[in-house]
Amino acid sequence: MNTEAVINHIVDWLGAYSQKSATNGFIVGISGGIDSAVTSSLVARTGFPVLCVEMPIHQAESQVSRARKHISMLEAQFNNVTSTWTELTPFFDSFVAAMPAVEDEGKRFLALANTRARMRMTTLYYFASLHNYLVAGTGNKVEDFGVGFYTKYGDGGVDLSPIADLMKSEVYELAQALDVVAEIQNAVPTDGLWGDDRSDEDQIGASYPELEWAMEYRPDEFEGELNSRQKQVLDIYQKLNRANQHKMQPIPVCEIPQSIKKS
Repeated sequence: MNTEAVINHIVDWLGAYSQKSATNGFIVGISGGIDSAVTSSLVARTGFPVLCVEMPIHQAESQVSRARKHISMLEAQFNNVTSTWTELTPFFDSFVAAMPAVEDEGKRFLALANTRARMRMTTLYYFASLHNYLVAGTGNKVEDFGVGFYTKYGDGGVDLSPIADLMKSEVYELAQALDVVAEIQNAVPTDGLWGDDRSDEDQIGASYPELEWAMEYRPDEFEGELNSRQKQVLDIYQKLNRANQHKMQPIPVCEIPQSIKKS
């Protein structure tokens, strides 16, 4: 991949979109992961004001330190980058305390994981409204259009998506070209929504290279027979892709025929 050309294209696209939308800049939630690091590095290069927001909720110290180190590097490199820290743990704990008890703890944990993402989305839009900024999404192509690995109206609630046409491996290529801190480039991918050390692969059941292979798999172009792992990965990918179409497709609108309206 021609990383320099891709970087320039995305930066130009971001700047043009901001000008067209008559907004003042960008806001990015920084998690300590590769996607938010690359996204924030790209928007910083537009020259528009950029606000990086840390929003820990019972976050692992390693994630917090990686995020802090990345933001410090951006602030030292770009005069248009500022940051703010918003501790959401008390907000989250108050929400948990207010919710009634449930019997199914598994569903409860999943609901609360998604709640974390939605609290962060709300926080980003609070600051975006204050400054007339655009919320820049951090989802990549595998997550956004392959397996739907994001929270609806959480990290999926954004104004624009700078890296959503890039596979995860391509995001890593850009990270290297953008000199993203080594700790972030080497960190195991995680959404950080569970309060433990589970990785994206632990949740999905397949690695990003495997998911990229499944996303690009075409039976008529594949030579030989699929091995057992390839069949398993393809099954994981297809099941998640089907199950999460409600995230990837536009919200369905009930269209009412004029004949009914006028009857």
